Amino acid sequence: MSDSEQFDLDAYLDRIGWQGGRRPGLQTLRGVHLAHALSLPFENLDAVSGRAPSLAPADLTAKMIHGRRGGYCYEHNTLLRLALQRLGFGVTPLAGRVVLGAATPESRPRTHAMLRVSVPGEPEPYLADVGFGAIGALLLPVPLVTGEESEGAGRRHRLVHLPHEGPSELWELQAYDRRAREWTGQYAFTLEPFGAPDLEVFNWYAGTHPRSPFTQRPYLQRTTAERHLSLDGPRLTETRADGTVTEHKLTNETEARRVVEEHFGIAVPEGVRLLG
Repeated sequence: MSDSEQFDLDAYLDRIGWQGGRRPGLQTLRGVHLAHALSLPFENLDAVSGRAPSLAPADLTAKMIHGRRGGYCYEHNTLLRLALQRLGFGVTPLAGRVVLGAATPESRPRTHAMLRVSVPGEPEPYLADVGFGAIGALLLPVPLVTGEESEGAGRRHRLVHLPHEGPSELWELQAYDRRAREWTGQYAFTLEPFGAPDLEVFNWYAGTHPRSPFTQRPYLQRTTAERHLSLDGPRLTETRADGTVTEHKLTNETEARRVVEEHFGIAVPEGVRLLG
């Protein structure tokens, strides 16, 4: 029996609050994707503790479905993959380079995971990704086509092709920055499929390498219909749906744990220090 066949779909859908249909169509994909994105926070507390999180389905279920925890891209998109496969979608893991804040797409390794999803009845596959820890992250999947803008859940995205020397087309996901009034690249990727062993290697690097940003300090994200919260070390940033941004610096461990517990919905593991 495969991992997806053993996956507890009922518990997952209950955790994200999805009560819609289960037929493998676009409405189900969009609904499950959005429900996941608004229910499960992004966090790297395992990596901050010095270990790469487990990607085993049973461990992800215990941590993110039955426990008050989130995860980072490998965990989120593995969980979504298992659920979509149980629902009857065709799913292929992809890997990309984060270009947000980078000098060039080639200056960073492929350390971000996302999914290519085949939807019955739809002419084109979709890009699904519930694990990108940034305000430009997808809340809804987007069709894998260029020259088309997708807007939904308060965010705008598009896919473009970038010039490069490789044999496969290089895609870039861009998000529209309403404050700057410009499109901003989030990550670049090809459609080359990646398997579970590849993701295990990427996960180990991101979760243990001393220069990985995820091992340096806590980095948390939480999106709701009203706001987006980001905690980067001691800096707490709130972006409201109307674009208003406020920042606050956490000054002590007690305050930090209260914020993470109450506003991010995360049970901080024993022994983890949020402010160093």
